[in-house]
Amino acid sequence: MANYYCILSGLPDLRLDTPEMAPSISSLREQILEMDDMKGSDLRMVKLFFLMGDCRNLIILLENNLAQLPYIGNWNKQELQEMIADALEDEFEDDKRFPPFMANFVREYYERKQEPGYFPEDRLMVRYWHFLKNEGKGLVKGWAALSLDIANTLTALICEQQGWPVEQYTYEYDATLIDGALLAQLREIASDTDPVQKEQRIDALKWLWAEEETFFDPFDINALYAYLLKAEMLERWVKLDPQQGKEQFRQIIEGLRKEATVPAEFTAHMPKEEGIYAKSANAYNKNEK
Repeated sequence: MANYYCILSGLPDLRLDTPEMAPSISSLREQILEMDDMKGSDLRMVKLFFLMGDCRNLIILLENNLAQLPYIGNWNKQELQEMIADALEDEFEDDKRFPPFMANFVREYYERKQEPGYFPEDRLMVRYWHFLKNEGKGLVKGWAALSLDIANTLTALICEQQGWPVEQYTYEYDATLIDGALLAQLREIASDTDPVQKEQRIDALKWLWAEEETFFDPFDINALYAYLLKAEMLERWVKLDPQQGKEQFRQIIEGLRKEATVPAEFTAHMPKEEGIYAKSANAYNKNEK
């Protein structure tokens, strides 16, 4: 596995108190793709991260073909439009540049977009995470599994509250397979009536999970992927609310750190200036890796 010490040591620390100092996702993409040693499976992992932006842009284009695309992905607007057109041809042959799930989703969207209770962005992101579980490795595979568990569990809890059939709105969901600590935290999050704080608490769980997963290997491809994940979170929250957003997000994460316990083997390696790297309470099933 390649070592990315040079780029990671040269990037600014992602600090919750100064998120505006984090590099933009656009600049990170440019730096990473210009690296001579970024190739093979590691390059594929990076492109899987930016596929998230492609999925979000695809939703926007399906709703408005003339819209500007705000997210950083692997393909430009024209390329996504070509994929949509190919997917809708009667005698179609899917564009081989794109993962098959994207063309399949395009056809599903036009068939179901008028259905009550059809949430296209949720449906596409579930397909994206499922694709990552199959195509990714290491942290990427675990990240996709965690994201699916969080999305499925929160959706199931809403279904329970509303009396809706859980199986209709979730994907391969089995509550008995969800880690107990994670399930308890998600139940608490689901009861939060503030939608902004609810989203921040979800991101906080994911942030701490990424920290934990890269603690002992801070310079490999997993660490680089985790850096992208956390930089994207900070960029998103700063854009939504430059002051309140970052402060609430910082408080939520610090609160989770204080509630968690730290294995003894972690404490010997903790940098004093950053305080305690707590083991997150959503200890995820390592077998998913």
